[in-house]
Amino acid sequence: MPTTSAASAPASPQLRPVPAPAAATVPDRRPRHRLWAAICASPLYGATLWGRTPEALKLKLDVRWPGDAARGAALLSHHYRFNGETVASAVPPWDATASPGWVAALHSFSWLEDFYAAGGDSAAQQATALLRSWLNAPERWHPTVWRADVLGARLYAWIAHADALAPAAGDAVLRTAFLRSLARQTRHLRRTAGWETTGLQRLAALRGLLVALLAQGRGDRQVGGALSLIERECAAQILPDGGHVSRSPAGQFAALRYLVDMRAGLRAAHIEVPQPLQSAIDRAAPMLRFFRHGDGRLALFNDSAELDATILDLALSLAESKGKAPASAPMAGFERLQAGKSVALIDCGTPPSDGLGGHAHAGTFSCELSYGRERLIVNCGAYHGPSAAWHAALRTTAAHSTLVVADTPSSEVDGDGRLGRRPRAITRERAEEDGNQWIAVTHDGYKRRYGLIHARQVFLASDGEDLRGEDRLTGPAGQSFVIRFHLHPQVQASLTQDGNAALLRLPSGAGWRLRGQGAVMSLAESVYLGSGEIRKSQQIVLEGHVGTQGATVKWAIRREGK
Repeated sequence: MPTTSAASAPASPQLRPVPAPAAATVPDRRPRHRLWAAICASPLYGATLWGRTPEALKLKLDVRWPGDAARGAALLSHHYRFNGETVASAVPPWDATASPGWVAALHSFSWLEDFYAAGGDSAAQQATALLRSWLNAPERWHPTVWRADVLGARLYAWIAHADALAPAAGDAVLRTAFLRSLARQTRHLRRTAGWETTGLQRLAALRGLLVALLAQGRGDRQVGGALSLIERECAAQILPDGGHVSRSPAGQFAALRYLVDMRAGLRAAHIEVPQPLQSAIDRAAPMLRFFRHGDGRLALFNDSAELDATILDLALSLAESKGKAPASAPMAGFERLQAGKSVALIDCGTPPSDGLGGHAHAGTFSCELSYGRERLIVNCGAYHGPSAAWHAALRTTAAHSTLVVADTPSSEVDGDGRLGRRPRAITRERAEEDGNQWIAVTHDGYKRRYGLIHARQVFLASDGEDLRGEDRLTGPAGQSFVIRFHLHPQVQASLTQDGNAALLRLPSGAGWRLRGQGAVMSLAESVYLGSGEIRKSQQIVLEGHVGTQGATVKWAIRREGK
C-alpha cells in the first residue's frame, strides 16, 4: 500500500499559519467547466477520441532540460515526492490518495527528466515500466489527470523522451499503445487547451498541444489553430516590458521555458517561428535577468523560489536573447537598484489577478537585498506543499520585508486562499544621479479599512554599500504597525546594547549594520523557504504606533569594516 508523508513546519511567533483551504482543492463552479466535466465523465465521451493512430513520430526535439539526479534516485527507490508530499509505493501509485498538486505532478510525467538524470539501464527500464502500467490502466477521465496543463505537460514529456520511453525498435505492442494514447490525448487537448486553464497552465497546455500536433504530422489547419492561440497568449501574458502577468520570478522562468520549447518544436519541424512568439521571447529573457540576485538565483516575490542558477543560465542561453536586465519594469511593477556589488529589488506593483492561478502574495513594497553572492534581506518565499495553512501564511504581508498595519495584510487573503481587497492606487517615482539611485512609492492598501496611506522611499549609494529607507504612514492616529526585515538563514544577527541597531554578519565575514529611528527595534524568529526547504531564520522588527502627525520611520543598512 502507498504511504504518504508531508514536510512539517516549525511554528513561529511572528509568522503564524492561518487556516484556509488550498485554492487547488476548491471545486470549479463555473457553468462551462461543470458542463464539460459532466460530458467528459460520461461513458460515451471516450468514443469521440478514437481516430487514426500515427505509425511514427515525425518530430525529434533538440532541446533537453537537465533533470535532478537526486530526485531521480528517490524515484527509482519508489519514493514519489511532488508538491512537498511523498508517497512511498512499490507499485505504480497512479491511484494513490494525495493532494491535487501531487496527483498533477505525478501524471504530468515531467519527472522523466529526473529519472534519466539518475542514469543507467535501471532508470530507463523503470520509466518504461511506469509508462506501460499507465497505458494498461483503464482509461478513465479524471479532472486533474486530464486537465489541460497536466495533459500538455504529459504529451510534451512523452514526445521529448519517446526514443528512450517507447523506442520504435523495442516492444511493438507498447509502441502502438503509446502512439494510440498520444493521439487520443491530443484530440482531447485540442478541445481544452485554449480555455480550460489560465496563465502559466495555459502556456503549458499550448506547448504540449503544439508539439503533439507537429510530432503527429497534423495538417496546417490544426497547427495554425494552435499557433493562433499561442500568439494570443503571448500578447496577453508577456507584458510590454517583458514581465509575465503573474509578477512571479519563477513564473517568468516557466513562461520563458514554455515559449522556448514552442519555438524549438517549430524549428525542428522546419516551420517559420511567428513574430509574436519570437517577440515574446525577446521581451521575457531580459526580465528573467532582472529578477536574479548576485548568486544567479531568483528573488522571492509572488509564489517564487530561488531555482538553480544553472537552469536559469540554460534558459537564457536557449532564449538567444542578449538584452540586458532593465533597471525599471513599470508594467510588471518592480524596480531594480544595482550599484557596486549590491542588488536591491522592490515590489512596486498591484498584486496580480487570482485568475492567473491564485498564487499572488500580499507583498506590496517588499524589498530584497543581496551583496555579491550573499543575500541579506529576503522575503520568506513560497510554500509548495499540501498544507493550506502554511500556503496562506507565506502569502501574507508579514512574510515579506515591508510594513504591516495592525497585523493586517496589505492585500486580503480570503477564506478560499484568493486575494480580495488589495491596493488599487500605487504611485512610483525613480531618479538617478552620479550613480546614486532613489525610488519613492505609495499605496492605498490600508486606506479603506484604516484611512492610512503607506509611502516608502529607498536610496542606494553609488558604491552599493549604503542602502537607506524611509517608511511613512499618513492618516488617522491609533493603529500599530510593524516593519519587518527578514534575514537569509546564513546571516547572523545581534542587537547593539542600546537596541537602536542590529549587527549583521554574512558567511564571508562581511559585516553590515542596520539602524532604525522612529520605532522600537527587536529580533524575532522567522522562516525561509527560498531553497524549497523550511529553514529557521531571523527577522529584524521595527514596531510603532501612528500618532497625530502620522508615523515616520527611517532606517539604513550600511556595510562596515570596508
